Amino acid sequence: MNQTRTFLIFALLAVAYMLFMAWEKDYSPQPPAAVAAASTAGAPASADGSVPGASGTAAPAAVPGTVNEASAQLITLTSDMLRLTVDTRGGTVVRSELLQYPAVPRTKATPEPAPVRLLDDEQAQYFVAQSGLVSNQGQAPDHRAVFQAAQTSYALAQGQDELKVDLTWQDAAGLKVTKTFALKRGSYVVTMDQKIENGGSAAWQGNAYQQLQRVAPAQQKSWWQNFSDPSSHSFYGAAWYSPEDKLTTLPFADFAKKPLNHAITGGWASMLQHYFFVAWIPQAQDANTYSTSVINPDTAQPVYLIRAVGPSLSVAPGQSVTTASRLYMGPKLQGTLDQVAPGLDLTTNYGWLTVVAQPLHWLLSQLHAISGNWGIAIILLVLGLKAVLWKLTAAQFRSGAKMRKLQPRVTALKERYGDDKMKMQQAMMELYKKEKVNPMSGCLPVLITMPVFFGLYRVLMESVELRHAPFFGWIHDLSAPDPFFVLPVIYILVMLATQWLSPSAAGMDPAQQKMMKVMPVIFGFMFLFFPAGLVLYWVVNGITSLAQQWLITRSVDRAEEKAKAA
Repeated sequence: MNQTRTFLIFALLAVAYMLFMAWEKDYSPQPPAAVAAASTAGAPASADGSVPGASGTAAPAAVPGTVNEASAQLITLTSDMLRLTVDTRGGTVVRSELLQYPAVPRTKATPEPAPVRLLDDEQAQYFVAQSGLVSNQGQAPDHRAVFQAAQTSYALAQGQDELKVDLTWQDAAGLKVTKTFALKRGSYVVTMDQKIENGGSAAWQGNAYQQLQRVAPAQQKSWWQNFSDPSSHSFYGAAWYSPEDKLTTLPFADFAKKPLNHAITGGWASMLQHYFFVAWIPQAQDANTYSTSVINPDTAQPVYLIRAVGPSLSVAPGQSVTTASRLYMGPKLQGTLDQVAPGLDLTTNYGWLTVVAQPLHWLLSQLHAISGNWGIAIILLVLGLKAVLWKLTAAQFRSGAKMRKLQPRVTALKERYGDDKMKMQQAMMELYKKEKVNPMSGCLPVLITMPVFFGLYRVLMESVELRHAPFFGWIHDLSAPDPFFVLPVIYILVMLATQWLSPSAAGMDPAQQKMMKVMPVIFGFMFLFFPAGLVLYWVVNGITSLAQQWLITRSVDRAEEKAKAA
């Protein structure tokens, strides 16, 4: 099997895989118009996703576009990594900007682009992190209660390692709650403590909870847009972790069909998206009840919720109790997230290709540490792979060179046996056996490189480290298509040269031969929409294969000339 045919098998599988992903994006089932609300901590959650208050009735949840009362205000908290906007209504984080990650690549036209905004209270992108307290025996500030802040802006000062901001709430009966947000230098983790001080005459009992609410991202309407848009192949939805079941994901379309209501100790709850995610991480020793629900399911833009409700708290008169949780808002940085919480590395979801993609990401990271450039790391990966497979591919090309020499004899066999394909195949096998040619020698290398190609595709799609990673010259983002299509054109030229060196398949009719000749152009056109890093991988792979094939073909020709001269 020659180089071109093996590549075409691989390329057709790649196209089939990506078309399936695009089809799934367009035609996957949507949530039904109604949904049963999940329960939390033994108390039923309301249909709008709010938590029952002291009287047992539910306060309305925050809804996109809701106007706060005059007593509530927005305050900003800024560290070297994060800029947060916190609504004093509930101490809700309504915006989070990742200061180290620009929304678009830096260019001469946009030298200082705006940072990625992960949490956002705009209606079209509504995504917020909420927390609060609930009690069936007295007052408790949930995510609708108005807190007080000393000022409207806080920033981590030069030389300061931690920024702490207090929000306070107090009722007439003497219950005081202080929410403390702590941001540390160099970290995407925000610690959120709730200190409950009981200044009343009766014991206070209740629960602390944390929840995430967001709308589903706008869907692309065109299957071709889904095919060419890298983010369209990523997972969007809720995810949670337990030490027993590890990572469990719930796409937005399945919120109604598979609602969560489960007690977990040592877990966390999150909302995942392309490159980034937000997760509430309760204290590891506490048993929390995790649940999901849909708010406003009958509207055109339902809100999806995942919540963790902590164990029962009891605060005697004159005493205080503090609960702690952490909120991660940032990138899917592999190799570091498990230090924040067990299983957090699993948020980078490679799907069924995890077994290939994770080692591949590790290897690329090591090569990047050596080279300092992700594009060079991809080139080194190709060269390393070619070195490992050198003997196998050498056997493939040596067999191909011999088959090319046998083409006149194969043509003569075709003329002799005409349309009798069985006799034709038998005669060809005898010829190959006599000349010690193995037409299947090219299968093993392609079976090894194919998983690497698919794995690298997932790594380029999902690894935030390669987001906006520049190469050289015109390529400013290896995770995006080549803006000037230089690499796809080089790929076409390489494949045409490879075809010229490869033997044509025996028994192939003229129409099939013409199709084989135009296939490199067809797949080169398809590569116009592939990430530049992936095309770079295949271009370097093609060039090295072409060079090896030329060297081996030349050595076979020289050996034949020497044999004739002798």
